[in-house]
Amino acid sequence: MRDSTPDAEPDDRIAVDFGDDGLVPAVAQDADSGEVLMLAYVNREALARTRETGRAHYYSRSRDELWEKGATSGHTQEIREVRVDCDADTLLYLVDQTGGACHTGHRSCFHRTLDGEHVGERVFDPDAVYE
Repeated sequence: MRDSTPDAEPDDRIAVDFGDDGLVPAVAQDADSGEVLMLAYVNREALARTRETGRAHYYSRSRDELWEKGATSGHTQEIREVRVDCDADTLLYLVDQTGGACHTGHRSCFHRTLDGEHVGERVFDPDAVYE
């Protein structure tokens, strides 16, 4: 399907709006179940690496560096599709998740309710993975 929006790049790719800080949020969602796994940030280089390798790359604001999901833990995200929202300022990574997405050992980073109830599945021991 061809995109006819006026801000499309010459090869019909959408021009992502990286904003003043050069970052856009990216939501990682399980491609099969629809479960929301995590939210992280992406800069131009992270998006380019994601597209080149087929594996999710993000930008760490706290460490000020590019990172590949699962490079340390082995809990990778293989990209099935990258979608962009209507304003072109948020990305959706549809992924095949290996292991847990959350550094706390949970399948999803969204494993607690606002009231503190634990609702998510713990799938690995972070102390054993991140020594």
